[in-house]
This record gives sequence, structure tokens and C-alpha cells, in this order.
Amino acid sequence: MKDLLLEIGIEEVPAAYMPAAVNNLQKIAKQMLTEANISFTELKVFATARRMTLLAEGMSEVQSDELTEIKGPKKSIAYDGEGNPSKAGQGFARAQGFEFNDLIINTVDGVEYVFAIKKTIGQSTALIMPNLLEKIILGMSFPKSMRWGYNSTRFARPIRWLLAFFGDEFIEFSIENIKSQPYTMGHRFLSTDWIKVESIPQYFALLPEHQVILDQEVRRSMVLNQINDVAAACGGHPMENDDLLEEINYLVEYPTAFVGKFSKEYLSVPPEVLITSMIEHQRYYPMFDGNESLLPNFIGVRNGGQDFLENVIAGNERVLKARLEDALFFWNEDLKKDLASLAQGLANVMHHEQLGSLSDKIKRVEELAVYLGNALTLSDEDIIIRSAKLCKADLLSQMVYEFPELQGIMGRYYAIEQKEKIEVAEAIFEHYLPRFAGDELPCNPTGIVLSLADKIDNITAFFAIGIKPSGSQDPYALRRQALGVINIILENKLEIDLPACIGKSLKTLKATALKQTASDIVDEIMSFFAQRLRGVFSDRGYSYDVIDALLSTQVVSLSDILDRVNALQEFKNSADYQDFIVVFNRANNLAKKETITTWSKEALVEKCDFELYEAMESMKNTFKSLIDAKEYNKALLSLASLRRPLDEFFTQVMVMVDDTNLRSARLGLLFEISQSCLIIADFSKLA
Repeated sequence: MKDLLLEIGIEEVPAAYMPAAVNNLQKIAKQMLTEANISFTELKVFATARRMTLLAEGMSEVQSDELTEIKGPKKSIAYDGEGNPSKAGQGFARAQGFEFNDLIINTVDGVEYVFAIKKTIGQSTALIMPNLLEKIILGMSFPKSMRWGYNSTRFARPIRWLLAFFGDEFIEFSIENIKSQPYTMGHRFLSTDWIKVESIPQYFALLPEHQVILDQEVRRSMVLNQINDVAAACGGHPMENDDLLEEINYLVEYPTAFVGKFSKEYLSVPPEVLITSMIEHQRYYPMFDGNESLLPNFIGVRNGGQDFLENVIAGNERVLKARLEDALFFWNEDLKKDLASLAQGLANVMHHEQLGSLSDKIKRVEELAVYLGNALTLSDEDIIIRSAKLCKADLLSQMVYEFPELQGIMGRYYAIEQKEKIEVAEAIFEHYLPRFAGDELPCNPTGIVLSLADKIDNITAFFAIGIKPSGSQDPYALRRQALGVINIILENKLEIDLPACIGKSLKTLKATALKQTASDIVDEIMSFFAQRLRGVFSDRGYSYDVIDALLSTQVVSLSDILDRVNALQEFKNSADYQDFIVVFNRANNLAKKETITTWSKEALVEKCDFELYEAMESMKNTFKSLIDAKEYNKALLSLASLRRPLDEFFTQVMVMVDDTNLRSARLGLLFEISQSCLIIADFSKLA
């Protein structure tokens, strides 16, 4: 057994590509080694922006022998009536290069066939490795690939060198005009010469000597520890940001963290602006004091050592000063205009060519928000209208033009500075929430109403003009917005008639924009919400059959569906569940075959007929009041109480009798029981 080392030397690859590229290289290598019948004990992939290294430990030195079964004709065809080889059998043997007597007989699905068993002797791993390594490299994929020079090979960035060892043996192979050599490169600036490599252990020993920390996990820990140490030395702590840490990790090969500073005058700008400028433009970590107030410091990570670090710090401070000077200018300029005047300019901003301007959208959102506010009695109508009119105004501010991710955040700050009511200011920010998976939800009443109105308008409007998510395509993030609507409703236990709300939203659109009838659009959108709701319930741990049972009924109120899911999940684990499911199944199995809407009690003849009728009538009034009160557990329990009279009914009488009136009466009884059950859920979906 030997180890395999492959290093792909490349121009700096974008940091965003690297986590997926590491997984991709490991997956492709595992797949191709397995397909080549080469065993190994462990596969590891290491990466920096400038190199990707594959290490396969404990690899077999020879391919495993491979047996291939080639199925021939049936035995009855391969042999003639006297048991001798037929022409078909002999032809199959010749085609496979076999003597007929070397064929074997196996049974497949009860039928005997002749088979040719071919054995392929495994080759030396070292012999096939050059071709295999080439396939592994060319099999990798990236979000965007490129060609360079006159080459046809595509990769994330140009490949500059290749290095491969199998045990102590150097492997020669090439990718177009790039030939493997027993050399690697160290750090781009701290080690400029080619480094001779004679073995795999030497490779891993040489790289740290030439300022390359190859293992991304080790490098990530170094970056994090250094950031925490330099922050603590300044009496602060860095912002927690895993995405930034991952990006920095793949920007450096030899990290050194440092602290820089900026003028306190910039702290007059909202902290979100400074933080965004530091992270998005410069990849700096902001620093905070013990009260979580932003400090006039930042932490950078250099791709290099301690030499001339003071020059690096001074250069980074100059760059950040220019960025923050711009931010301060934008802040001061934006404060010279109030949000109401900015909002007037939205009439000149196109929302969508079929849906009009942003001003048109705001009018629709305002109307829908007022409708929701009145239906939910959550917020004052005047506050809703004011919030709706201003909610998109900051899109025309200079700050949001420079930092689009600050939409809503800056609107809130501008509203506060301009003495708008605090609920209006919060609603301007909250109507964008949630912005991504796991984001906070709106919590103030006007923010809740405005967020729902904005998202429902987007979903309804785009569905109405025929723009819907398809496969992986969702350019307007309608799936995310539907999840936002669902989570807001469920979290706040809001009783919303969602189909009616969508219908109201459709009425705010021009009739000429609709690509289908209004009822068809509502049905399609409700189906879209049901698909998202299925995922939400599944993530919360509800069993698939309970989800299916509830979503097979007409979805109107998402909050009510949640109450039913909770009740049914709990009831399934109770002692009364078995009685209930027997009641449903016995009634539904016959009732579903015939729909009986009119029947007469007078047609009943047996004592057990009347006992079941009386039990059902007694249950119905209680059942209706429990359903109205949303006490679904007790409603299910009342249905389960029909078990005894229903068992007596089926024991003593036959339902499908010749007497038409009697048959209809008995089926009518069962139909009413079945329909009562189906008011809660479609229990036929339960496992």
C-alpha cells in the first residue's frame, strides 16, 4: 500500500469558489478511484487560493481483478432438443471469445440463461495513474471556468504547475502543455524560487518552511486565534462572522492579523454603514467594546509575516479612510432630503415592465397592508399608510445606491433623524424581514403587516403575469418570500384567510396583466404555499404522513393548519388514536364509494342502526363547537367515542342490502361520520 499526492498549482482562485472546489475534488477522486478498482483508506484535500492538494492514503498498488458477467440467450435456446449446443449458443460463445463448454448457467427471475464470465486482471496502479490524474483534474467544475493562452482546457484559473507522487515514485503526466515536475512553489512573495520535492513527507515538511500553511482547517484556526488575540490586546473583541472568516481563510497562505484605526468622527455615521464598508470592501473585522459599541479600530489579515507590518497597517488605514470619508459624505447629503421627497422619485424607477414603477408597487402594498391591518386589528391605519409610502424611499438615497444591502436599515435611520414615529421607522426596516434563511422576523405590528403585504404582492404580481419559480430558477426569490410569509404567520399565530388575501392583492393589479383567471391564479399560489409549508413542517420534525393528511385538505389559514398538525401529531401517540382510526377507516371505506347527501332516518330498522344514529347526533353538536373553538384533540376524541356503536353496527347488519332506502340510510350514516373526520384532515394519508 502506498500514498498518492497530487498538487495542482494555479493562479489565485476566488475565495468563494474554494469550499465547493475542495468537496468537488474529493468527490471526483473518490468516484474515479472506485471505478478504477483502486482501494484506499482515506482521501484528504487541502487548499489555498494558489494550490489544491489531494492526498490518498493507503492506496492499493494493483487494481482489483474485475469479473464481468455477460448474459447470453436462454438455456432453452442455447441448447437444442437433444442437449447439444445450438447455433445461437455457439454464436454467443464465439462472440465473447469463449469455448461453449466454458459458459455457465445462471437463473434470472426463474429463467435459466447462459453467461460468459470474463475476468479482467488488474493493472499496476502506477501504470494507470497518469491517465487517472488527468481525468480527475479535468472532471472538476466551478461556477465559472476559463481558458488561457491557446489551450482548450477549462479551469477556475490558469494551471501553472503539476506535482504528483505515488509512494516514492514521481508520476509524469500532463494537461496540454503543462507537464508535471518534481517541484512546487512556496508563498508568492516570501518564497520566490521553485522548491525541489523528492517524497510525499518532504512535500508536507517543505511548505511551512516556505510560508505556506496548506491545511485549511489549521489556517482557519490560526486566523481566528490571531484575530481574537490582537483584538483583546486593544481591549475589544471582533465581530463574529463565519462567512468573512471562510473568505479570509482562502485569501491567504500565511496569515498575520493586525489592528488599524480610524478617526472617531466617522462613528457619527450609523454603525451598519461602517461595518458594511469594512467587511464588503476591505475584508476587515470590525471591533466592539464590552457594551457592543463599535470602536474606531479594525482588524485586517495580511498574506505574509511580521516584516514591515507598520507599512501594511498605514496603507490599509489610508484605504479605509477614503471609504469612510465617502460614507460620511453620503450620510450628510442624504439627511438634506426627507424621505417623502425621495419617495416621489420612485415613480421614475421601474419595478417591472409589466407591473409598472416602484410607485405603482407601493400603492398596491399600501392598499393590501391596510386590508391586512384591518383584518388583523394589528395597527393604526394612518401609521400603516405612512409606513407604506416611505418604505422604499431610501432606495433613492446615495448611501443605499453605494451599499444596496443597507436598504431598509438606512430608511429606519433617516426616518428617526426626520422625527417620524418610531413605529413607522421600525416598519421601514422590518418590511424587508426575513431577508435570508434564519434571519429575524418583524416584531412590531406595522412591520408585520407591511412585510406580509410586500411579500404577498410580489408573489401574487409575478404569478399573475406568468413569472413563476421553475426548477432552480427563481430570479425574484419568490420561494424565499413565501417562506417569509409562512414563518411570520406561524410565529405570530395570525388568523389570515390567505386565499382571500391573495384575491385582494390580485384586485390591485390591472386586469390586463393577468395571464389566467383570478381563481386559477389563487389556486396556483396556494399550491405554491402548500409546497413551502410542507418543507417548514418537515424541518420542525412533524412526520410526513401527518403533513400529507393536513395539506390534503383545503389550506386557508396557515395558523389553523399548524394547530391541526400539533393536535394530530399528539393524538397519534395517544391511547385513543386506535379507536379513532378504526372509526374513520370503517366509515370511509364504504362511504367513499358512494356520495349520499339525502337519506331518511325512518328507513333505519335495527336497534344498532338507531344506536349509531343517536351516538352520531349526540357527537355532532359537541364536535362542531370543538372545531369552532379549535380544540382539535377533543374533537378527535369525540369521533373516537363512536367506536363501540360502530363496531356493533358492522357486527349486526349488512350495509349494502337490496333495499335502496335502507342502504342509502346506512351509507348516509357512514358518510356523515366520514365527512366529520375529513373536516380536520384526510386521515387516509396516515401511515
